[in-house]
Amino acid sequence: MLPLAGITVIALEQAVAAPFATRQLADLGARVIKIERPGVGDFARGYDTTVRGLSSYFVWLNRSKESLTLDLKHPEAGPIVYRLLEDADVFIQNLAPGAAERLGFGALALTQRYPRLIVCDISGYGSSGPYRDKKAYDLLVQCETGLVSVTGTPETPAKAGISAADIAAGMYAFAGILTALYQRERMGKGTALEVSLFEALGEWMSHPAYFTAYGGTPPPRTGASHATIAPYGPFRAGDGKEINLGIQNEREWVRFCTIVLERPEMATDPQFNSNARRVANREALHAIIDAVFSQLTVQQVIARLDQAQIAYARMNTMQEFWEHPQLEARQRWREISSPVGSLKALLPPITMQDVEPRMDAIPAVGEQTEPILRTLGYTDKQIERLRAEGAI
Repeated sequence: MLPLAGITVIALEQAVAAPFATRQLADLGARVIKIERPGVGDFARGYDTTVRGLSSYFVWLNRSKESLTLDLKHPEAGPIVYRLLEDADVFIQNLAPGAAERLGFGALALTQRYPRLIVCDISGYGSSGPYRDKKAYDLLVQCETGLVSVTGTPETPAKAGISAADIAAGMYAFAGILTALYQRERMGKGTALEVSLFEALGEWMSHPAYFTAYGGTPPPRTGASHATIAPYGPFRAGDGKEINLGIQNEREWVRFCTIVLERPEMATDPQFNSNARRVANREALHAIIDAVFSQLTVQQVIARLDQAQIAYARMNTMQEFWEHPQLEARQRWREISSPVGSLKALLPPITMQDVEPRMDAIPAVGEQTEPILRTLGYTDKQIERLRAEGAI
């Protein structure tokens, strides 16, 4: 039995944050009923068509779920959702600000009506404050939290290459729901919780925030190098291939100088004999490393780094990550079903003893609408009427 078997989640979700949270609940065995717009479904289905016609975002975020299409503005939509919630454990939504309340699905109303229900609201900036009603897309939240200001090169700021704000919010929603389920087991009642993209990513930005508030200046943008540790980042070998390395402490620095650079005197050079001095003299430090590495192939550099027990990584492309030998060796790939046939999917990163995560199909839009409505007592004739009215 999977850890969350028997838990039912009703999700008014779209895009990334809430679907990321609920997919992880589904991985652990929860039944997730995803409510989508009739016809088009979650708009993330249309982000791209790169996975044999399916959206790469949607494939990533929505396996193992059931799709129920429902026009939430139709008069019968509310009663259908309420009937689903009678047997549900979790309700999660990330609609536009205020939309859930206008539809009758506000946290206060639902927790009063269903005392054991756990209600999770995901928003851009939270349920109060001057930014409450602002639209919040991932890039915009990366900007508001300062992530873009500390990412990129000295000349050009850059956003993170992934949906960092959405992923952060989804992770905290997942953790919050698990915590609330545990609390319900102990105390016998549900609760309401909220997660905002702004506050979730804000937590991740705490280090540069402390650095700036108490140090007086923000950490500089340093491309792929570390802003406050040196040497830490990419270097090019003589054959043109890049290697990323990271020195974490003075013991490693001494070994790096002695074994990798073959310049032991650098370990005690006043320019470089502490991390702070290496950061302050980064340009001179990099020039010396580049001069040594330019005389070696990347494999020769790797051999020296291995001998010195210095951490390093190749600059992989996404295709090289997809084909990574570590994933293959640890058997991290599974085959899942989808409307376009079998697809590869990575196992969730939490590996639990004697637990094989659920890796079920990606649903077509409204694929489970009729079976779900039948379990609620709707007849074929009633379902046909709802379809004709555009309700489902």
